[in-house]
Amino acid sequence: MTEETKVMWNVGDIIQIDPAQDECFGGCFMVVTEPKSWGAQGYFSAPGEDGLAYYRCSFDLGVRVGKAEWAVLSEEDDES
Repeated sequence: MTEETKVMWNVGDIIQIDPAQDECFGGCFMVVTEPKSWGAQGYFSAPGEDGLAYYRCSFDLGVRVGKAEWAVLSEEDDES
């Protein structure tokens, strides 16, 4: 675990999911919607799919790479 992963993730943070740990969603960029003591819950747009995919990511499975300028925090926000 790096020093970066020990820092609490916040709403709107962008987390890249480790491709070595998740062969389906590895490499995707998740936007944090709910920080948790173990990591965070968030969403990403799934390629070829409508809507948002929600994901739970622990600190050891992702790395904070930035901050979203605009974060969609609900499906209703996504429809506007």
